Order: sequence, then C-alpha cells, then structure tokens
Amino acid sequence: MSKRQKQGDTETNFHVRSFDISIPLEEYNRLDKNPLYIILDNLRSAFNVGSIFRLCDAMRVSGLFLCGYTAFPPHLKLDKTSLGTINYVPWKKFDTTVDAVTYLKGKGIAVWAAETTSSSIPYTKAKYPSPLGIVFGNEALGVSRDVLDLCDELVEIPLYGHKNSINVAASCAVIGFTAVEGQKQ
Repeated sequence: MSKRQKQGDTETNFHVRSFDISIPLEEYNRLDKNPLYIILDNLRSAFNVGSIFRLCDAMRVSGLFLCGYTAFPPHLKLDKTSLGTINYVPWKKFDTTVDAVTYLKGKGIAVWAAETTSSSIPYTKAKYPSPLGIVFGNEALGVSRDVLDLCDELVEIPLYGHKNSINVAASCAVIGFTAVEGQKQ
C-alpha cells in the first residue's frame, strides 16, 4: 500500500505525461543539448539503432555518430523503433569508428568506450568530463580493438550473470544517463 493510500487520500495529486513535447522542430533544435556524443561501432541491429535514437532524444545529446555498417536514416527498421525521434537527434554517418573518434578528439573532446576489459572502471565510479563521446560496440564483438586503443578511458557495467554483456541499447541507457547526470555535478 502506498503512503498516499495509507493516509486515505483518494484524489490523484499528480499527472502522468502521456504526450510528446509540443513545440515546432525548428524551436526544439535550438534548445541546448547535453555535451554528450554517442558513437555506435558497427552495430548489426537496426532495431537497436532505432532504440538508441530514441534514447539520444530523451538525453538530448549533442550528437549520435553512426559508424561503419551501422544502419542510418532513411531506414524502415530505424523508423519503427525510433518512434519519430530521428529528426530530433543530430546525427552524422562516418565510414569508420576510428574516423568518428578522431573527429571528436580533433575538437578536444574526450572519448571513452563502454567495454568490459581488464582496464575498465565501473561506470558508477567514473568522473564524466564535459563534453564527452562514448563508444558503444557491436552486439557480438564489442568495441573494436583499434577504437579501444584510441579511447581516453574504458568504462563497464559490472555484470553478475553468465553473459559478459547486455543489450547495446540498454548499455547506452545506463551509461548515457549516468554521464549526463555526472556532467552536471
């Protein structure tokens, strides 16, 4: 039983937001973005990429970089899982993830990778710089070694089960929202 039910309050004193923001796209695009760039290293699933578009909109990131054979708009599967967020996320296509990392580093932006390695630190212990790029890897192979070698830091989500990984969109949500909040501290 909730605290409100214990007190006998039967009125609803809150509202659930069940609608999207209602400002024109041009006005939305002028809103400040969080200084976070999400970099996708050769993701196989267009459905995962669409989910990450939706996450990037929710986090209002500065950019989403789609690298290698990662699906990019226009794409039917992206449209389906992004739920209309593609136009709300600044995105860029790169031939390789190395190109994307080099691009950000050339602008003086730190780049980290989300990967389980012997040198990774738990994402909860990290001090997130601002701005920051974070690389998320292929669903089966992780972040490629040449990209890992370029990164300034490696972070991981501690895993306690049999599998050595979780879904890439889930990883992006966990680490991405933590980074956005960490940058504000």
